Parts: sequence; structure tokens; C-alpha cells
Amino acid sequence: MGSLGDISMATKQSTVDFLTEQMQSAGNIRSRKMFGEYAIYCDEKVVALVCDDQLFIKPTEAGKQFLDETHKAPPYPSAKMYLRVPESKWDEAEWLTDFVRQTTAELPLPKKKKR
Repeated sequence: MGSLGDISMATKQSTVDFLTEQMQSAGNIRSRKMFGEYAIYCDEKVVALVCDDQLFIKPTEAGKQFLDETHKAPPYPSAKMYLRVPESKWDEAEWLTDFVRQTTAELPLPKKKKR
């Protein structure tokens, strides 16, 4: 987090709605607001983040066939590197769906929370 003087652009709900609509065929897609930004889940796995109106997909071996190393960027300061999807690819629903589907297949299921 920056100082109070920093201006941070929060993600618009319309951006998240559009992206989840584009990737809906990848599996059970849903989003969850977190700290003014969003996590996108596919089949209950966090597969992507939407921060400052930008889409970041978790890096996997499968992801290398969709985007190369030049697309790696942190979704927020001090975050791990993700693959930032260029906005020009957002309209390609089939490409985006395939990317999300293959990424999800490589990700582990979330650990069960202890009660």
C-alpha cells in the first residue's frame, strides 16, 4: 500500500463482469471482491486477479503457450509475478477460455480451512 498521496485506481465491476463472461465456458467461474480488487475463481481455484482494471492470470507451465515471459508483472506492489493479459486479447473469448481452463487444470485445489 502506498501513502495517502498515492492515487490507486480500483477495478470497475463492469470490467470483472466482462472478463468473467468471456471465460465462462472454462468451468464454474465466479469473482470475489478483495480489498477493492477482485479474484477470479474457476472450479473453486483462484486462477486470476483483476487489479487496476488489468487481468493477471497465475503463471503455470500451460500458460507459457499463451503468453511469454515479457508479460510477467505483479498485480500489486510486492506481489508474486503473474501473467498480465493484454487488453487486446480480452475479446478473444475462445483464447481466454482455453488459457483459464488449462491454467486451472495445473493449479492445486485450495486447502480446506480448519473449523
